[in-house]
Amino acid sequence: MKKLLCRVLFWFKNSRPYTIPITFLCWLVIFIYSFKQGGNLINGIIAYFGIGLLHLATNLADDYFDYIRLSKDPRHIQGTKDSKCRYLKSGLASLGELRLVIGLMLLVSALIGGYLFFSAGWYVIIFALIALFIVLAYSKLSSCGFGDVAVIAAYGPLMYEGVYYVMCGRLSFSVLVLSFACSIFVDSILYSSMILDYDEDFNSGKMTLCTRLNSKNKALLSLAVLYIIGFAFTCYYSVIVSNYFCLICFFVLPLIVDLMYSLDIYNKNKSILPKVHFWNYPLDNWNSIKDSTCASYFLRFFYVRNIAVLFLCLISLAIYIK
Repeated sequence: MKKLLCRVLFWFKNSRPYTIPITFLCWLVIFIYSFKQGGNLINGIIAYFGIGLLHLATNLADDYFDYIRLSKDPRHIQGTKDSKCRYLKSGLASLGELRLVIGLMLLVSALIGGYLFFSAGWYVIIFALIALFIVLAYSKLSSCGFGDVAVIAAYGPLMYEGVYYVMCGRLSFSVLVLSFACSIFVDSILYSSMILDYDEDFNSGKMTLCTRLNSKNKALLSLAVLYIIGFAFTCYYSVIVSNYFCLICFFVLPLIVDLMYSLDIYNKNKSILPKVHFWNYPLDNWNSIKDSTCASYFLRFFYVRNIAVLFLCLISLAIYIK
């Protein structure tokens, strides 16, 4: 039993559980909204566990398909972070075991989906099939430069309309608008990491939305446009539901301006580490990172993540107090 628990913990760590808080906050926004609409509390909570499992399964499936592709192309191996697929490269796990773990996660998610199907209705099947497609196709979509589309779809309409449906039994246009506002801020994390990885991805031949633009400046400008679209959806949502408390989300705007300036510096010189201010925190394991060569990278990465977290917290608060 102890050996089994250690193996479960091993796979849990490899599935990148540090990404779960963002998933939780995204779910929390629509959970609060749905609950205030009289939604089914139990269904909403059960849906979260299904969403979390699918998220972790997507991370492992991404490793699986990436490892197969990386092993065939030395350029990608050289351009990939050391932590990517480390447990496969070191022989601590096999592709066969990884397939089994992904399959088990999908099976449990399917059982959760089955319960929600009988509890809420047949639309659950459609949401489940779309989610399965994203889990299995994300690595391919990402390698073709369409990872952002998958993230916005998964963290947006799929999650928000799905949770709202199993809790309230219907779909909603206002929920759709809200989903785009939140998922765009979530995607800003992925997109910013692409900006930070621009040189490595470009030199290794990896196709991302940023490398498709063929310019660091254009990539940075596109991030600004992405944020503008996110704020536009936020404003539109606040108008159609008459909840102007949502405009408190604009408190993150000065942080975004500061982030854009910091990313511009990074594009010109990666070695420059800006002064760390209190609004940059939290910075995970910063004491062990700050003197390393990757400190400049992680400072920006944590910063953009924190901005997304703050945005989701503020919009959750705005929905709750309405």
